[in-house]
Amino acid sequence: MTTIPLTVRGAERLQAELHHLRHVERPAVINAIAEARSQGDLSENAEYDAARERQGFIEARIGELDGVLSNAQLIDPSTLHADGRAVFGSTVEIEDLESGEKVTYQIVGDAEADIRANLISVSSPVARALIGKSEGDVVQVKAPSGVREYEIISVKYC
Repeated sequence: MTTIPLTVRGAERLQAELHHLRHVERPAVINAIAEARSQGDLSENAEYDAARERQGFIEARIGELDGVLSNAQLIDPSTLHADGRAVFGSTVEIEDLESGEKVTYQIVGDAEADIRANLISVSSPVARALIGKSEGDVVQVKAPSGVREYEIISVKYC
């Protein structure tokens, strides 16, 4: 199986989620199933059906996290020496040349990407455009609204 790149911080977040699922969510759903079972007829028991469905989601996520973490290649951005180039794990501040809006992204693995936290997947169009570029470079990104141009303001490894 192929390795999955993860930042150290991303791996810690996924391990914390896995721990929460195993030690909080799984026991809670098991109790909910037992309680729903005690109410009698399971054929028309909505609480039982909902708890079983929730259990399926929890078990699937546990399996997914186990797979990701067991195949993870951990990368610590603070130890990178990429001569100011944007690489996996680096934090890049860019400015939209059309609107002047500035945004900072960290380039992370697919498993830890979260756009709300400004963590973009290394396979996203923006990250692919940034990889290998340095401060002051202008990159073009194909977006649904058309081609956008961004200038790289800074690249950090933290």
